[in-house]
Amino acid sequence: MARDYLKKARLTSRSDASDVHDTVQKILADIEEGGDQAALDYATRFDKYDGNVLLTPAEIEAACARVPDKLKADIRFAHDNVKRFAEKQKATVADVDYEIVPGVIAGQKAIPVDAAGCYAPGGRYSHVASAIMTVTTAKVAGCKHITACSPPRPGVGVNPAIVYAAHICGADKIMAMGGVQAIAAMTFGLFGLPKANILVGPGNQFVAEAKRILFGRVGIDMIAGPTDSLILADKSADPHIVATDLVSQAEHGYNSPVWLVTDDRALAEDVMARVPTLIDALPEVNRDNAAAAWRDYAEVIVCADREEMAATSDDYAPEHLTVQAEDLDWWLDRLTCYGSLFLGEETTVSYGDKATGTNHVLPTSGAASYTGGLSVHKYMKIVTWQRATRDGAKPIAEATARISRLEGMEGHARAADVRLAKYFPGETFDLTANG
Repeated sequence: MARDYLKKARLTSRSDASDVHDTVQKILADIEEGGDQAALDYATRFDKYDGNVLLTPAEIEAACARVPDKLKADIRFAHDNVKRFAEKQKATVADVDYEIVPGVIAGQKAIPVDAAGCYAPGGRYSHVASAIMTVTTAKVAGCKHITACSPPRPGVGVNPAIVYAAHICGADKIMAMGGVQAIAAMTFGLFGLPKANILVGPGNQFVAEAKRILFGRVGIDMIAGPTDSLILADKSADPHIVATDLVSQAEHGYNSPVWLVTDDRALAEDVMARVPTLIDALPEVNRDNAAAAWRDYAEVIVCADREEMAATSDDYAPEHLTVQAEDLDWWLDRLTCYGSLFLGEETTVSYGDKATGTNHVLPTSGAASYTGGLSVHKYMKIVTWQRATRDGAKPIAEATARISRLEGMEGHARAADVRLAKYFPGETFDLTANG
């Protein structure tokens, strides 16, 4: 494939990954052994906060009162969109039963997990939308208990807008704690909380590593790396909007890759010329993040045609994929690897991040090649069941006995033998593996 890199990344999300495993492992072990007090000690050290860990109803009410009415309306709007989309997703999974052979019925049930732990980052940026995305989907799924947690700020506590969002979206408890200690508290069931069955939500590298280490003991949404975004643009695209969208995603962090893939060299060069000015116009923290991400991780790739563009995008398997090109239906049918797809100039990743209704907790670092993002389904177990009449199970028992003996699993075979002997005492069966 003849890709022409007008800009090539010096680093990747993997090359910059710090080795935080040992640090996180020690914190988890300390908290598992020391319980509530150990978690509080780490919270004092890292969060520098000494208020209540679990917010009281009065504290929640007070925090909600500090949220401006206009922001409350926006949060309710986003919550309603996420809720309605999650309800549509849930409707795609139904309890079923099916008669496999006469007299043998198999089925499936979708059962929500009991307890969900939802993490909303509150460090560099206060991710109000993450509280909406994670708590709402858990509530729609039918989880019996939902804990929302977010890092408190010294002397301030959890951002009031995050408290308001978690509260109206259905959190049963709101925890003022961040980092590894929050993940541990929800996993181990500290502070009187039920042990979480699943942990969801974005976080920094320490939160991501804690979830990775604990995976297996508890379910997780995904193992996440830095957020990434790719734009597919042809000659019809507006270079100013393309450049703006790239910068809007680069501000996430210094190691957040953004990629432009196009078949129009003039567009690519125009976009590259615009990006530095757009970055310089951002507030300081955002500017520093976007500048580093663009310098070290961004790529601009010129391809021969749209098929090569699509193939390139599928190879990258971006978390966010935007198409600003003609014939959107062709792209929708052709593209196969992405966390969430944004078709046309009229939509943007920012919409999906905040208010459209689709979830913004998505696979990063190429994981979109094998998985999708957070949805109502992540909180649900698809389990199977079966029942049978004696006559209906007869051929099943015969096949089971013979297959089991061929495998050398005599105990399995005898579980079938005894039923045939009990239910059909006058019959003789050939239950050997061969012949």
